[in-house]
Amino acid sequence: MRATLSALAGAVALTSASLATPAIADGEVNIYSYRQPFLIQPLLDAFTAETGVKANVVFASKGLGERIAAEGDNSPADVLLTVDIGRLDGAKQLGITQPVVSDVVNENIPAQYRDPEGHWIGLTNRARIIYASRDRVEQDSITYEELADPKWKGRLCTRSGQHVYTIGLIASMVAHHGEEKTEEWLAGVRDNLARKPAGNDRAQVKAIYAGECDISIGNTYYMGKMETNDKEPEQKEWAKSVRILFPNAADRGTHVNLAGIVLAKNAPNKDNAVKLIEFLSSADAQKIYAETNFEYPVTPGVEVSERVQSWGDLTPDSLSLDDIAKNRKTASELVDKVGFDNGPAS
Repeated sequence: MRATLSALAGAVALTSASLATPAIADGEVNIYSYRQPFLIQPLLDAFTAETGVKANVVFASKGLGERIAAEGDNSPADVLLTVDIGRLDGAKQLGITQPVVSDVVNENIPAQYRDPEGHWIGLTNRARIIYASRDRVEQDSITYEELADPKWKGRLCTRSGQHVYTIGLIASMVAHHGEEKTEEWLAGVRDNLARKPAGNDRAQVKAIYAGECDISIGNTYYMGKMETNDKEPEQKEWAKSVRILFPNAADRGTHVNLAGIVLAKNAPNKDNAVKLIEFLSSADAQKIYAETNFEYPVTPGVEVSERVQSWGDLTPDSLSLDDIAKNRKTASELVDKVGFDNGPAS
């Protein structure tokens, strides 16, 4: 185990407790997490207080699924906590998961936010919305289809088409409209770009603030991160320059994606891992999770935070996340086919 952790030096951060302790120790659960420790610590503290189970966390920004696969039968990982349907389904495709068998989870989490075979469980939603300039955009509604309208030529900013967030949105368009129409749409969106796709979602809002574009595609929770960023107060000014539009609110609803969790195939503390997943699906945990990360609970009846509610009402697309996962490969191919990341000149 010490050798395993030594190999992680410089690549991951260890929090909560060291995984150098035996992975099979009673009263523990080992979490590999793509979510930063400070974002999930309030949840883990509540879990430990309720169950007495100690939570050990390994954090990294990439490569954890592959690491679990490489560790094989000797992996200390009990669960993998991650974001985006692509990474959740990717873990399943890597063969590192096992089904979660729990009536508690099935009752708490609607079927559209669970893998049909139980290999991943959604915990919170984030909506893929439009950030619109308060000064230069008058309309208060929009559709994803409209992003290809020539009226937005030179006015749209977004991150890479191959980023998992963008692929998820494009995959949803394939599910709704088919491959051919989605290709036409994506080419139209490309032609409306103000520049080559670059940077993260917050960088797109900064570009609107700077007058480089008028609208951008991004996740809802970044608004909360900007509005509360005391370390970089300039981000609060970026946030003030935009408002959120929920695409397709009047018809099929806005595309949503997930933060979620999988149960590791060789989980040494399986019972405690299932306890953790059940806890994270509970109303109390969902409230903590959603408020801490400015996201939407997936457990019915749990209210969003006041800050999230202030952005407007979300009507989520009822499309199954499993359907989106099935179209991710096609979406990625279309990004390359239309030269999306080459920018509008392509």
